[in-house]
Amino acid sequence: MSSLTPLRVAVIGSGPAGIYAADALTRQEREPVAVDVLDRLPTPYGLVRYGVAPDHTKIKGVARTLRDILEREQVRFIGGVEFGRHVTRESLARSYDAVIYATGASVDRRLGVPGEDLAGSVAATDFVNWYCGHPDTEVERFLLDAEEVAVVGAGNVAVDVTRILAKSADELAATDIPQPMLDILAASKIRRIHLLARRGPIQAKFTAPELRGLGELDNADVVVRPDQVDIDPNSEEMLGAARAARTNLRILGEWARRVPEGRPRRIDVRFWSRPAAVLGTDRARGLRVEATRLDSAGRVEGTGEYETLDTGMVFRSIGYMGVSLPGVPFDESGRTIPHAEGRVLDSDGIPLSGQYVAGWIKRGASGVIGTNKSDAAATVRSLLEDAPVLRAARTGEHVPVERLLEGSGAVVSDYSDWLAIDAAEADRAAALGRGERVKLLGWDEYYDAIGR
Repeated sequence: MSSLTPLRVAVIGSGPAGIYAADALTRQEREPVAVDVLDRLPTPYGLVRYGVAPDHTKIKGVARTLRDILEREQVRFIGGVEFGRHVTRESLARSYDAVIYATGASVDRRLGVPGEDLAGSVAATDFVNWYCGHPDTEVERFLLDAEEVAVVGAGNVAVDVTRILAKSADELAATDIPQPMLDILAASKIRRIHLLARRGPIQAKFTAPELRGLGELDNADVVVRPDQVDIDPNSEEMLGAARAARTNLRILGEWARRVPEGRPRRIDVRFWSRPAAVLGTDRARGLRVEATRLDSAGRVEGTGEYETLDTGMVFRSIGYMGVSLPGVPFDESGRTIPHAEGRVLDSDGIPLSGQYVAGWIKRGASGVIGTNKSDAAATVRSLLEDAPVLRAARTGEHVPVERLLEGSGAVVSDYSDWLAIDAAEADRAAALGRGERVKLLGWDEYYDAIGR
């Protein structure tokens, strides 16, 4: 290890991409580093805590790996700090040699159909935040008072949303869902869920483990139209299809041969269907759906054949988009921060000194949680290559970030505060007799746990 003073790096965002960036920085021995991981929330782990469905206990186990990284001597977690509000690109330059933006992709893509903004027509991310207990959400945001709903999308998030809607409260009781949300799910009036995919089963993006999970529900029958999955595995259509697509087709084919058993809820998996309009005046009262097909170029086109579903809620889950950060270049078309090998580019395509990007805000919402590890490592390689230039650019001593935050209004927290929240959630689970943890709900409960 060099005897140079540590290279000071700020990572904006404590989700997998941000923490994996801290991991890559502190595992190498080429440069001494000190890393501060900043987050708007007093809780780390980002998508792992607020995006992974609560019944995915194996995936949520990634938090143990992320925890080990945050507990390294060279890493600090600083919560309660919002980029653009409490700190800026310019102010951070006084405290750090480099900044890595790892803020993810936090909003849903829109359907672009009439009626999309009616009450009851919602973004899947809002529902995911709700059942994951994000502190910004409100308990009353979802009352689940419709008997029939639609989930639009053919990815894993759409399957997650469908599964949570279909499960009984007893099936979810051992998870970390906040108790008020579990109570609302227990009172849900939903009996039928339409899972709509604009393309066919071969083009669907959900993974086989996610798909299998739908077929293992005690509380719901899964219904698939045989004609939509009756595809010869050796046909020309299947040539070049990925192994995952073949597995999905086999699972769907098995479901198509099932006879519904009359369980409390029913999931209709429908391919070649896209929303044309959300119907209603004051709120969603139905969904007009158009049958689709692929044109000669492989693009989805409508057939002009329509039907109306009697749905009182519509959840859109057709992809995530990144959100621009104040003062940071942003590509509106791709909804990402423009970069070259992780180096942030200005409007002329020139790298900005000391500015880097990792994760979904870098490459778009693609890949799984583990994909962020190699992605972050690639960005860190670029940063370390630039280390001599970053050191030469220093004009004085670093200003402690604590001084930057004085008078900013930030309610700053640290890793010990997160441990206090973690302990409070374990205590709540014990008191309720519900598994290992039950999440606190809302900013006030967080602040109570950390004594603010």
